Amino acid sequence: MSERLTVKKTYKLYIGGKFPRSESGRSYQVTDAKDRFLANAAWASRKDARDAVAAARKALPGWSGATAYNRGQVLYRVAEVMEGRRGQFVDEVSAGEGLSRSKAERAVDEAIDRWVWYAGWTDKIAQVVGSSNPVAGPYFDFSVPEPTGVVAVLAPQRSSLLGLVSVVAPVLAGGNTAVVTSSFERPLPAITLSEVLATSDVPGGVVNILTGQVGDTAPWLAAHMDVNAIDLAGAAGDDEHAAQLELAAAENLKRVVRTPSSEPDWMALPGLDRITSFLETKTVWHPVGI
Repeated sequence: MSERLTVKKTYKLYIGGKFPRSESGRSYQVTDAKDRFLANAAWASRKDARDAVAAARKALPGWSGATAYNRGQVLYRVAEVMEGRRGQFVDEVSAGEGLSRSKAERAVDEAIDRWVWYAGWTDKIAQVVGSSNPVAGPYFDFSVPEPTGVVAVLAPQRSSLLGLVSVVAPVLAGGNTAVVTSSFERPLPAITLSEVLATSDVPGGVVNILTGQVGDTAPWLAAHMDVNAIDLAGAAGDDEHAAQLELAAAENLKRVVRTPSSEPDWMALPGLDRITSFLETKTVWHPVGI
């Protein structure tokens, strides 16, 4: 009998809850840390980036208008599905990042736990950063957090899953929608995460994932007038590129989470900074007794 041939996978983008091919028709080979072929991934274009922004904008009213409790339940369901595909995530993280099995397992477990952690903050963040303000008059005065809107996220290039979760989950926890560019060399965990999102309760368009060279889509996301904020985590170590993206983002006064000088230790406790970075504060006055 002849030896069975393996089925070589060609993955697509994740936009609006669907898996379209790149508008450009391009794809590229993904290899492991030892340069062995793993799969083909779609190479996103600026048109794909625009389509992803449109999908995120369309999904924003429903996601931001859902109760914080409901968003927490939806995000927790994502963690449940991730747990069910833990073995696949471990294989992909180990192959892409060149980690031992035990280190890859630790990274995947931390990513799942972090998703649960952010899911738990959805209905608590308002109590921490909101307030009831004292006023000299017969009024109630409340300051409450609200989502910023559509957030472009440049995912870390080295930490293909834990870093990805660490920058995407807080955006969603705050009620925003996201357009995410994955790691170029290590996109498989992001692709698997998109499959998890598609089979969980996350509405289509809340998260959109683009694979390919970050430089092909990031400038268009930074300059897009319908993107309200951008996280430049994936530009770590490239100060010139980050400066260009910040300049483009300034055209419509986007909120910008600036890139660190080097990729941080994603194993460290995350804190609330990445949630609050994409929240606006609304202050409401209301007469007492009405």
